[in-house]
Amino acid sequence: MASLPVLSGREAVKAFCRDGWQEARQRGSHVILVKPGSMVTLSVPDHREIAKGTLRSLIRSSGLTMDEFVALTRK
Repeated sequence: MASLPVLSGREAVKAFCRDGWQEARQRGSHVILVKPGSMVTLSVPDHREIAKGTLRSLIRSSGLTMDEFVALTRK
């Protein structure tokens, strides 16, 4: 399993968008992502650095594996 990178909120949003997620709206400091055909929404904090546990939870909710997400951050 690849180690989890340190990412800002914007970098995480870009990685999720590469997987087909779309920015629906932004409310305060959180960006809400939706994916067509998925009942799940992701609420990504728009912070300079996302906590590891928060990022791990977002990845799990999106249905991706750690390795798949890390590959998306490197594109």
